[in-house]
Amino acid sequence: MRHHFNWKWHLDEMFVKINGERHYLWRAVDHEGEVLESYVTKKRDKKAALKFLKKSMIRYGRPEITVTDKLRSYGAALKDIGNADQQDTGRWENNRAENSHLPFRGREQAMRRLRSLQKFASVHASVLNLFNSERSHYSRSNFKLNRAAALAEWRGLCME
Repeated sequence: MRHHFNWKWHLDEMFVKINGERHYLWRAVDHEGEVLESYVTKKRDKKAALKFLKKSMIRYGRPEITVTDKLRSYGAALKDIGNADQQDTGRWENNRAENSHLPFRGREQAMRRLRSLQKFASVHASVLNLFNSERSHYSRSNFKLNRAAALAEWRGLCME
């Protein structure tokens, strides 16, 4: 199932402070809640949204449906790319992306003085994707196997 990243993407941006300056962390989340891409910019405009979308599409392909909030930058960027007709901006449609910010906010709170947010965001997302599994979709034995594989991979990374 992991190779089907092009089904439905949820895009969102959030404000973060780095050394007292406001920056924007753009995130793409797939339909299962896995963080696909993270990108940090100083502005929240069409140019930044377009760069984020192009970077994500180069890596994962073009999504069938793009769920966003009603930020106009997304609409303008998707229009330039040619995906404007596949944008969905319903009222609670983007909750998956909003909820993906919560673990990041917790870690950010613990690390008050972030210096390299781009590196932290990408590492945090990949580690979270490694250990985050939808418990309700697996049997207990399958869950234990997946968890053991994730821990073995994590230990291998830590030993290097």
